Amino acid sequence: MTVTLVSARTAAALPVWTADKAGLAALPAATAHWAETARFSAEAGAVLIVPDTKGNVAGAVLGLGKGGAGEGALQRRALLGGALAGKLPAGEWYFADETAVGGPLASLALILGGYRFDRYRSSKADDGGDVRFLAADGSDKADIESIAAGVFLARDLINTPTSDMGPAELEGAVRSLGDGFGARVDTIEGDALLELNFPMVHAVGRASASAPRLIDLCWGRPEDPKLTLVGKGVCFDTGGLDIKPASGMLLMKKDMGGAANVLGLARMVMAAKLPVRLRVLIPAVENAISGDAFRPGDVLTSRKGKTVEIGNTDAEGRLVLADALALADEEAPDLLIDMATLTGAARVALGPDIAPFYTDDSALAGEIAQAGLDVADPVWRMPLWQPYAANLASKIADTNNITSDAFAGSVTAALFLQGFVEKANSWSHFDVYGWRPKPSPIGPVGGEAQAIRALFAVLKTRFPAR
Repeated sequence: MTVTLVSARTAAALPVWTADKAGLAALPAATAHWAETARFSAEAGAVLIVPDTKGNVAGAVLGLGKGGAGEGALQRRALLGGALAGKLPAGEWYFADETAVGGPLASLALILGGYRFDRYRSSKADDGGDVRFLAADGSDKADIESIAAGVFLARDLINTPTSDMGPAELEGAVRSLGDGFGARVDTIEGDALLELNFPMVHAVGRASASAPRLIDLCWGRPEDPKLTLVGKGVCFDTGGLDIKPASGMLLMKKDMGGAANVLGLARMVMAAKLPVRLRVLIPAVENAISGDAFRPGDVLTSRKGKTVEIGNTDAEGRLVLADALALADEEAPDLLIDMATLTGAARVALGPDIAPFYTDDSALAGEIAQAGLDVADPVWRMPLWQPYAANLASKIADTNNITSDAFAGSVTAALFLQGFVEKANSWSHFDVYGWRPKPSPIGPVGGEAQAIRALFAVLKTRFPAR
């Protein structure tokens, strides 16, 4: 179902009322009577279609559940509006009381809730037609639509299986995005990675039939502040010679979720014409198995010159990111952000919905945390606890790619990456999941954009459009 925001309400528009678990008393009398007859309990995200006396659609009720208190509660409630996208009949609608659902954020939720990934379905489901919804007061339609497009780009890239989204296809997606906004895209591929000093990207990806590559997108004026985004582009991860079990590979098409997310964020930045010199770096590889695969116990020399002992070939994401971060850091960007589906430890700590992030810039951390609350894009700052860095020690190299114990896996991965960043004015690392395991009002099960709506809110404040 396509949801289109409209700027003016017509006489044909139908109302959407809201009700919470506290009761239906605030609804119009006839609507409340119908809700009671239908035993509508106002569960969060539940939708009740209300008929008139002739059986025609007269409106709808959106359930808000138990409500909630505390920071971000109203914003989280606003996302419930996304449930309407799949349940309203075609036509024009408006919120009878938009303040109950968070205003402009609810308008975004409506569009996000209409997302479907049906590329591989031979017959498309009849979704009931298009819904036109009155944009909430204060909404910037162009901004909302641009944010939704960035989210959809990330979702589409993650949802596409590796048979159609390997390193070469991911490069194609970057080039398509760059062409749409007049960005320059360069690629270093195959053995050229060795010649130009990206040895760890090459080592991780050399066993695949699709050559490893470093994709480099640049957009904006050279004199503007430098914003660099680095995204892990492991298009499939077998685990390498430290092979994953079959169950562990089922979702590994999403291991390029970091790349997908930074591309979604880059799209938002370019569409908004933020005054930055944007650079996006994506090491795109497949961690495959062949006679040429890198091995446990190997020692790799990174772009930075630091040597890395391979304790486990399934900790490959941090290796390709390290070379890309070293390149990014060489030009001392004003703000450097990397995103990766990096560790299972992050999921154990915070689950699939909350994106942990790391930074030693407390001002930036505060901005990100507040933005996460403001736009209901949950994030949580984690500690760069320096004493744990000792657990990455190697007896024969400068560092190991894994620790000697099983503790604090997400923290030590972040510490490993921090060792490749020195010159950037500010750096932050996001250990995202990139997947929605359960349906929600703003999206079905599948690939998900995480933290990029919060980051875009930060960037709009830091670098306001001219």
